[in-house]
Amino acid sequence: MFSCYNEGMDDLISEGCLDAPGAFDEADDDVIQSFQLDVSSLRGRAVRLGSALNDILEPHDYPNPVAHLVAETVTVTLLLSSMLKFDGIFTLQIRGDGPVSLLVADMTSEGQIRGCAHFDSERLEQARAQLLALKAEETSRNHLAQYLGKGYVAFTVDQGEAAERYQGVVELRGASLVDCVQHYFNQSEQIISGIKMAVGQRGGVWRAGGVMLQKMPDGDGYSEIKGNMDEDDWRRAMILLESCTEDEFLDPNLHSNALLTRLFHEEDVRVFQPVNVFKGCRCSEEKVCTMLTMMSVEDLDYMAEDGRISMRCEFCSQEYSYAREKFPAS
Repeated sequence: MFSCYNEGMDDLISEGCLDAPGAFDEADDDVIQSFQLDVSSLRGRAVRLGSALNDILEPHDYPNPVAHLVAETVTVTLLLSSMLKFDGIFTLQIRGDGPVSLLVADMTSEGQIRGCAHFDSERLEQARAQLLALKAEETSRNHLAQYLGKGYVAFTVDQGEAAERYQGVVELRGASLVDCVQHYFNQSEQIISGIKMAVGQRGGVWRAGGVMLQKMPDGDGYSEIKGNMDEDDWRRAMILLESCTEDEFLDPNLHSNALLTRLFHEEDVRVFQPVNVFKGCRCSEEKVCTMLTMMSVEDLDYMAEDGRISMRCEFCSQEYSYAREKFPAS
């Protein structure tokens, strides 16, 4: 799937130094910051989400564990999509047999992001009650087993008719979504990867932050870490990454470059042009009407209630309502 890995990034975007004037003038939000550790030749990306994530979650009023899972899914989507060169849509879809049956998020090459979930309210409350009975704290480390159950994660890059469609599928395994994604890259793609992230609320606003480190591909493609020097570099970088706290990830006043400086100040961090992201949805009156026009009379009659057909976008909660007579029999 990830054969379109963005290894040519250095030639495409400008780079900068963390000690440049104005580097930390104000906190950045809703950005993907790509970077490189020159000492160890590791590449990474940091994601910080604030208002864009809150705008995605707020219209749905999800129960806390569902909102948490959607926030994680959106964050992982940004981390993964930013390693690719594509002109289209990157989609991360998670399906399980637990109380939360579907999580989906996508990002366009222009930086538009969205996400949503399907869940069974009754089963969700039963799962939460079981956690309380076990006196277990509700964290990312138990969301996968308790709320998603068994299933799979699918990564898709759709560039329309302009290019081949890429897809990767991995079984849901491990204690968290991060565990699942890391296993996929390490085993299936042989791209040694480490991810740490946090999601939560600060001042009643949903926020998220994450960092992904990866072993850069060599001239012959992707290879596992070889030799004691590479092993030491990787272990050192992962120890530094693990030192990042939830408060640092979610601090609205902390610039991503300041975070990278704290974590990797001895690793010669080189940063690239950040990518701004924003909440957006691709639903529209035109698309809904086109879909309804293509439906059979029987289906339209079944959907109609009191002479009207009403639909709601699962991503943005936008309501669409039309008179049944607007779509006569063809």
